[in-house]
Amino acid sequence: MAPSVEDAGFWQRLKEEMVSAAPGLGIDKIGVASADPFTALKERLVKHRELGYESGFEEPDLDKRTDPALLFPEPRTILSIAVAYPSKLKGAPASEPGKRRGILSRSAWGEDYHPVLRRRLERLAAWLKERVPKARFLSMVDTGALADRAVAERAGIGWSGKNCSIITPEFGSWVYLGEMITDLPLPPDRAVEDGCGDCTICIDACPTGALVGPGQLNAQRCISYVTQTKGIVEEEMMLKIGNRLYGCDTCQIVCPVNKGVDFRHHEELLPDPEVAKPLLRPLLRMGNREFKEKFGASAAAWRGRKPIQRNALIGLGNFRDAESVPDVARVLQEDPRPELRATAAWALGRIGGEEAAEAVERALASETDASVREALERAAARNGTAYAP
Repeated sequence: MAPSVEDAGFWQRLKEEMVSAAPGLGIDKIGVASADPFTALKERLVKHRELGYESGFEEPDLDKRTDPALLFPEPRTILSIAVAYPSKLKGAPASEPGKRRGILSRSAWGEDYHPVLRRRLERLAAWLKERVPKARFLSMVDTGALADRAVAERAGIGWSGKNCSIITPEFGSWVYLGEMITDLPLPPDRAVEDGCGDCTICIDACPTGALVGPGQLNAQRCISYVTQTKGIVEEEMMLKIGNRLYGCDTCQIVCPVNKGVDFRHHEELLPDPEVAKPLLRPLLRMGNREFKEKFGASAAAWRGRKPIQRNALIGLGNFRDAESVPDVARVLQEDPRPELRATAAWALGRIGGEEAAEAVERALASETDASVREALERAAARNGTAYAP
């Protein structure tokens, strides 16, 4: 016979046992939140949308994002889990002239965290079902409707930092988050006291000013978001992207709580340096199969190779890597994707020099796409050449 909702002692003991069992399930921290609607969050999300700060990757239905009962019948509890990941790249290869490298954000090191955390949540669900066989669960990681950070904050995993990350006292903000809605009436945890205080280092350090206020992000200006888009990037943002191929860690790197924090105890999350910091020029010639073989296990692969290749061109332009001109020029001349040809034109204009200028002029003689021609004309002007049609 299943324990009753009123059997507070049973549920308290089950929670204590679950917390003790979490490390053995591959979970670094687990918290319990009520399944009440996230009313204050909804108000913030409405304003966020009105200001045009959304990325477009979120669940569009704000009610589903903030009311667990719309996702799961008769929810009683939401379990929040955190899994720590590495922040240091051991044995990082050098980036040097002719062999320039890009960088993936730490959230894309190792195996894609989405399936990793789903497996952790499956283990947790199986553990709970052994004790309460009729228990019901609905798990989600990142792409689910609920806001991971709001659940984690309510569950006492950490506080919501000014950099919009959950900051845990134990692991800093270098944690992946997942949650599980259930009908188990476990006693909830208390929220963690805010630890940011008067510190604004993350806001001050944001390369594009995307952190428009404490805990407020304009995703449209966030480098992490821009590196995942597929179109042509504005020049201002290309200059800010630097050699980032996917994501941006600046607001976490500068956080004082994260200083010296580097947890490496989950083997599948350990990075391969050649994947986390790959050579840029080979990326330009990489086909779909090779891309999937090298990056398919990483969270950076979810948008396909086009954004990564575009960002590689941006990186070579920002490095002003003269030795890469033949590779960039090949993209400009042969690639069927106008977004990449336009970015190659920008990169050649930024690298400069006679070889780059000649490649731009050759392309101008045959290019028909308006957006690419515009990029070519700007590149020609930057190189000090005037194109006469």
